[in-house]
Amino acid sequence: MTDERRKWHERLRVTLWTLIVPPSVWAAHFLFAYLWAAISCAKAGAFARFPLLFVAGTVLALLVIALSGWIAWKQQRTTGDPPPHEQGTEADRLRFLAMSTLLLAGLSFVGVLFTALPVAFIGDCR
Repeated sequence: MTDERRKWHERLRVTLWTLIVPPSVWAAHFLFAYLWAAISCAKAGAFARFPLLFVAGTVLALLVIALSGWIAWKQQRTTGDPPPHEQGTEADRLRFLAMSTLLLAGLSFVGVLFTALPVAFIGDCR
């Protein structure tokens, strides 16, 4: 099948750069959460009743991580030998990086959820 006819996620290649996307989004969300809490407590003295900006930032972070994980999941399912992908071939390298990205995406997804939990359960700035 030619490159033009392949789906967009099949044209993407998992690399070391795509490997760092999920933990980077998690770190950015972590920073965003703490800045939001600090500014919210400093300005209003309490968390906002319905923190729309925080919810939107959390949903955006979860969507980016889920998209990264989905692309990695699609690419790690390429045909070839079963795991472990320890040979030096291009396909094994792709599958290894894709599996690593998938695992990091899962960890980062849970990390973002746990970073957002205090907003749901803590209502004041003590």
